[in-house]
Amino acid sequence: MTNERRVLVHPDREALAASVAARFLTKTIDILDDQGHADIALTGGGMGDAVLQAVNASPARDTIDWTRVHFWWGDERFVERASEDRNERQAHAALLDHIAVPPENLHPFPASDEIADIDEAARVYASELEAFAADGQLFPKFDITFLGVGPDGHIASLFPDRPGIRETEATVIAERNSPKPPPQRLSLTRPVINASDRIWLVLSGTDKASALGLALAGASYTEVPVAGAKGRKRTVFFVDKDAAVDVPENLIAPSY
Repeated sequence: MTNERRVLVHPDREALAASVAARFLTKTIDILDDQGHADIALTGGGMGDAVLQAVNASPARDTIDWTRVHFWWGDERFVERASEDRNERQAHAALLDHIAVPPENLHPFPASDEIADIDEAARVYASELEAFAADGQLFPKFDITFLGVGPDGHIASLFPDRPGIRETEATVIAERNSPKPPPQRLSLTRPVINASDRIWLVLSGTDKASALGLALAGASYTEVPVAGAKGRKRTVFFVDKDAAVDVPENLIAPSY
């Protein structure tokens, strides 16, 4: 299958979250039927949380055999395990604590009170990725990778004009001086993200419109990191009307 990029526009934030949740459940069933297991990379942020809450609220939630799904994270704030800043904690409250997913299927980044050195924490997560990869590979192939997008165009914790967005060898980077607090973060790198079969970017609000418009206009991914997000099979921008104000009409796909 050739790579496809499309923009799907929804009337508001609530409709956006509900639509992405419904598509996620349907696609996960297809993936499990096709290959028997699924690897999903989660994101944080307001829309990441809203989508997981919508999955949890769906009557179709328990049609998924969650014992065959592994959850990873695209990035994490390098803080204590119990911190409310952690994307992992947000995901547990929104969905993971409510489904029958085995603990061994969850792959959170290390926390600062478990491994004090951020470089060592990055190495530990890289080892975790490799342990679940196919023979000879450094990381598993994610079936769906969720990404949020910052107003500056950052994805995961890969920020504009920072070394992390340019990294091509490592699978995990330690970001010590994030322009968005907290300053210390761990993140998958662009090659790992772009090895995903499907990348689903979920954007809401007028503050995301400029980054989305620049990405679709062909901006440099080092300056606007979201411009460099490209799944192997498909890249979908799920957006609300506010985020879509700078998207050319010819790039907006009809809802399906």
